[in-house]
Amino acid sequence: MTDAAARPYRSVLYIPGSKERALEKATTLACDAIIFDLEDAVAVDEKVNARATLIKALTEADYGARARIVRINGLDTEWGRDDVLAMAEAVHNGAKIDAILIPKVSMKGDLDAVANLINGMPLWAMMETAMGMLNAAEIAAHPRLEGMVMGTNDLAKELQSRFRADRLPLVTGLGLCLLAAKTYGRIIVDGVYNAFKDDEGLKVECDQGRDMGFDGKTLIHPAQLDVANAAFAPSEAETDLARRQIAAFDAAQAEGLGVAVVDGKIVENLHIVTARQVLAKAEAIAALAN
Repeated sequence: MTDAAARPYRSVLYIPGSKERALEKATTLACDAIIFDLEDAVAVDEKVNARATLIKALTEADYGARARIVRINGLDTEWGRDDVLAMAEAVHNGAKIDAILIPKVSMKGDLDAVANLINGMPLWAMMETAMGMLNAAEIAAHPRLEGMVMGTNDLAKELQSRFRADRLPLVTGLGLCLLAAKTYGRIIVDGVYNAFKDDEGLKVECDQGRDMGFDGKTLIHPAQLDVANAAFAPSEAETDLARRQIAAFDAAQAEGLGVAVVDGKIVENLHIVTARQVLAKAEAIAALAN
């Protein structure tokens, strides 16, 4: 497991790169990661100033252990190339940036184009187009890719699908991206829930995403942080079961047995792998609080 994969991504909060107060407040919020947005959250006439405002914050502000991900404008816009070059220069001058997030990634070439402009920086891909869903495997296989973010609003728009609480119209795309991410060991974060005052609806969608295998959820408002953090963290019951499974399996192996029984269920080596992952995630979350 890489350092990036070991870091929790339960709550990934979008922050407009143009809003100084929001950038300052983000240093105090209980999010695991921040997407500093230069794309959708920034008006056209603020694009250039937002870039400078964000670089200042990433150079001077203390975001602690939070992952710092910058979403650039697409390279097909007049701002995208300059966004990438400006972030590269900012890092050289002391700004702390963990990754560049590329919007509307539809094929491997979209990653290549950014990779050729900035050396060494991990790349993340917004998965929000129909073509991106079909090419999820080749995108996930890119050697510079570290994570994938579902852009469910844009995907729904492109599919011309209707909203459903169960997200049935999006399940195929979500599943394709999950399969690709898990195959290549990439982080993958679920899309946003738009009704930021609806905690119950958010919890349902977070639970669905966690059950599917997402590492966390992107959020549009700080009010959503507590729900996401709780949903994507191992519960006390899960950590207790993991410890008991490991102890029982170790005892069984000491007796020359290949399986153990916990709570009336067979425990094999594959269950121990999962149990250790649960405990590692719980420990990583606890470390964030220290």
